[in-house]
Amino acid sequence: MTEEAIVLKAERKQQAGTRVSRKLRLAGRVPAIIYGHQQEPESVHLDYHDLALELQHHHRLLAVELAGQRQQVLVKEVQYDHLGDKIIHVDLARVRLDERVEVTVALELKGTPAGAAEGGVLEQLLGEIELECLVTSIPESIRVPVAAMQVGDLLTAGQLVLPEGAKLITDPETPVVSVSVMAAEEVAEEAVEGEAEPEVIARKAEEDESAKTED
Repeated sequence: MTEEAIVLKAERKQQAGTRVSRKLRLAGRVPAIIYGHQQEPESVHLDYHDLALELQHHHRLLAVELAGQRQQVLVKEVQYDHLGDKIIHVDLARVRLDERVEVTVALELKGTPAGAAEGGVLEQLLGEIELECLVTSIPESIRVPVAAMQVGDLLTAGQLVLPEGAKLITDPETPVVSVSVMAAEEVAEEAVEGEAEPEVIARKAEEDESAKTED
């Protein structure tokens, strides 16, 4: 999947400090840093709405125009407020369009496992994997078909179908998803344990009554 660069207008951050960053956020701007490619880091700020829109569309490759010059950047880290709602800072790494980069990509399960008809429970053991790929071919997510999985099946990272040209960095033996009846058995065991407790209480009550009779 090819990802087109999105142009965002940036302005240099003239002063440093928490108070300055707070004022920028109140004005609808997001503080950011652009770094990499053996160039000096640049503190900038971007329009909040434009940046948030691109992140909502899962765009990772962006083009930032700063002082009339355009540079390609990769979204490396996004910081949110304590509620996890508003963007408060973003890290952007300079890249070339022919460059291969390491990225973290979410896994998206698709389908209902065949083993569910036999009481099997689907469990996702890994939510994302690390890949190396061209910066212009970063996938939004990796789809993991699970419809053919039977009870007892286990899918590992090495069995995932990756986009053409992508290389898996995550350990290929890492479990991704399984289908088992373990969850149902645990529920049954908890039910049995719950039934046993009243017997203990009743037995203690009988012992207390016997003690009173002897007194």
